[in-house]
Amino acid sequence: MKELKNLNDVKDIKIDPERPLFSASHDEIIAGMTTDIYFIKTMEILRHMNISQKEVVAEIFPRKHGVMCGTEEVINILKNKNVEVYAVPEGETFEPKDTVVRIKGPYEEFGIYETALLGVLAHSSAWATAARACREAAGERLCICFGARHVHPAVAPVMERAAIIGGADNASCILAAKFLGREPSGTIPHAAIIMAGDTVKIAKVYNEIMPPDSPRIILVDTFKDEAEETINVAEALGKDLQGVRLDTPGERGGVTPDLVYEVRKRLDLKGYDYVKIFVSGGLTPERIKVLIEAGADAFGVGSYISGASPIDMTLDLKMVDGKPIAKRGRIPGMIDNPKLKRVK
Repeated sequence: MKELKNLNDVKDIKIDPERPLFSASHDEIIAGMTTDIYFIKTMEILRHMNISQKEVVAEIFPRKHGVMCGTEEVINILKNKNVEVYAVPEGETFEPKDTVVRIKGPYEEFGIYETALLGVLAHSSAWATAARACREAAGERLCICFGARHVHPAVAPVMERAAIIGGADNASCILAAKFLGREPSGTIPHAAIIMAGDTVKIAKVYNEIMPPDSPRIILVDTFKDEAEETINVAEALGKDLQGVRLDTPGERGGVTPDLVYEVRKRLDLKGYDYVKIFVSGGLTPERIKVLIEAGADAFGVGSYISGASPIDMTLDLKMVDGKPIAKRGRIPGMIDNPKLKRVK
């Protein structure tokens, strides 16, 4: 697929009426098909003026504090371009107005990718930042991203990979975990228990047929009182049971500190002090802290991470033909950041 060069190329784009999904393919992104149209018009004008090859320095900066993520995709988008790229490594923090990416080379080499580069960094960094807040709230306790169901499947692995970069221990999305050389984390949904009609039956079969490295953590809120079902499952699985998951819906008041406390005490009274309490459903860093005090051991966080607002990123040209320049309100010339590393 050829890179878009002009408005005629845009007009020539034909969409297959049988196309199953509306998300952009990798080739379409690299070809510039997700850019704002005015960058194509810009290249037409600059080429007409014979100035599109002027060497420039472009810098990207955020509007608020966050955790850097998306660097690897930035590198890959610019992989075959004649440019130098400097970036803050993934997982590092940044402050408002920090230079997080610097691109040096002919403007024609990368101009049409501004939209894609900013979008990659804005969303990935936001997801990583939200995950970092959960990580800090959870401390050393397990924290897994369960957010794939809240976003379009085309970006679900991007989001959950970003969550791991930000500090989540793992992801439930298969592709996200595989990108980072991990096995995805998760046990069973309510659907399995509803189909079988009984939590204990499912727990026994799960324990019997799942591989040894699949954690024995069982949902206990489907049909019965959570504390009652917890003991039922613990008695059925004994030492094999590693944990129970509380995911009480909002219609029932959600997972409260009192519920966690009761489940913990009832487990301890019956001698199941080794069974951990895993909580999911509507979690935030604030709720994580409160639930830890009540006795929770691990967390599955979804919408707090997946629903994080993008961190607004801006790209400015700061040098043209070796001369400092900037739009009004910005400082001409490069703004250094010691965290920047040469990545291409």
